[in-house]
Amino acid sequence: MKFSCHVDINAPVDKVVDIFMDPDNLEHVQEGFRSKELISGEAGKEGAVSNMVYEKFDLKETILKSNLPEEFLGLYEHKHMTNTMKVSFEALDDSTTRYHSEIDYTIMKGFILKLLAKLFPGMFKKQVLKWMNLFKDFAEKN
Repeated sequence: MKFSCHVDINAPVDKVVDIFMDPDNLEHVQEGFRSKELISGEAGKEGAVSNMVYEKFDLKETILKSNLPEEFLGLYEHKHMTNTMKVSFEALDDSTTRYHSEIDYTIMKGFILKLLAKLFPGMFKKQVLKWMNLFKDFAEKN
């Protein structure tokens, strides 16, 4: 299952990229986020592997590409699913940035999860848009 979405942020692209790359901001833009622990590599750089801890689950993040604003590509692994997230930021003008996100769920394990993805694919996009809008609100206030 693959989908993309975008939001426009009233802030310059350099500021938006800085906010996106700072892991200390994750608690403000992703509900349930608790911590991000670097396992190997250099934080924010290609090849970095981190454990991301949320209230109800953990994810392993591997950064595959990191050259924002053009592209950030991360691999996210959970015991029930694996997905990639490709992000880019486009300066629409000096004070407006378009935040693009493309999500590709490559592995889904378990009957219920597969059924939900087939019957309600919009639910996955809705969650991504929710987090993107939380990011937008945070970026515009800071």
